[in-house]
Amino acid sequence: MSFDHKGGMFAKVLTCSFLDADDFHPLSNKGKMRQGIPLSEEDRIPWLEMLRDVLKENLVGRKTVILGCSALQKHYREILRSADAAYVHGSYASRVQFVLLDAQAEVIAGRLEKRAAEGKHFMPVTLLQSQLDLLHIDDAEGIFKVDATLSPQAIVSTIQALLFSEQPMDKQCF
Repeated sequence: MSFDHKGGMFAKVLTCSFLDADDFHPLSNKGKMRQGIPLSEEDRIPWLEMLRDVLKENLVGRKTVILGCSALQKHYREILRSADAAYVHGSYASRVQFVLLDAQAEVIAGRLEKRAAEGKHFMPVTLLQSQLDLLHIDDAEGIFKVDATLSPQAIVSTIQALLFSEQPMDKQCF
């Protein structure tokens, strides 16, 4: 079961929208990834800024939204956190929250291969290592980590418990 399906399940529980960040990539980014070319900062930053603007629109409209996104580095997540007008850079106190679905590379590779075979994703498994090399999680950020090998329902229940037992209910974006 893919991340977008789990995100959709969680959005259904919260009765909110689910957005897949991959749907916001320009054709040039998708073309690079299809060819096995990793994206550069110049490719990623405008994409992240577009996602930030989408999150900002939802926050201003007081709408809850789940965004499935590979915000691999802290400065990428800072761009997304800045969708919250009250966010102070570096404080990590934002209505935009992050959950990492954590799994070993082999598990992720298997899921990517399955999605590619089903025609559901454009990124080849050969780019996975470059993605994992970019992934950096700073414990100070307060990112929730959930075992991605759990059943989809267990993942959704775990995320719900983490976000709403420890966080105020005004957290609008995940």
